[in-house]
Amino acid sequence: MENKAVTSLLWSDFEKVDMRIGTIISVDEFPEARKPAYKLTIDFGHELGQRKSSAQITKRYHKDDLLGKQVVAVVNFPVKQIGNFFSDCLVLGSVGEDQDIVLLTSDMPIENGLRVG
Repeated sequence: MENKAVTSLLWSDFEKVDMRIGTIISVDEFPEARKPAYKLTIDFGHELGQRKSSAQITKRYHKDDLLGKQVVAVVNFPVKQIGNFFSDCLVLGSVGEDQDIVLLTSDMPIENGLRVG
């Protein structure tokens, strides 16, 4: 049986989502968030610079384990305000039971800002 939601998408729709590799350079607590989260600063290299994101990844990741980790993020969504924080990229991860998120990462070091496709 075909999944109509999937078959109605076009390759050009996928190409509109700008996913890039970036390195987490700072991690801060985010006590104002409704659900436990960190404030991340991510370096996407010379072209895009640094971006900020709020990520609900406190169940699986400790702050110190995130520093220097390369992650995949969407960098062309509109800025989203979360409390008093403005998130200008969306860190990607797989969502398991109980909203336990596993980050999408690179299995080897690569240049910050490279496109994912």
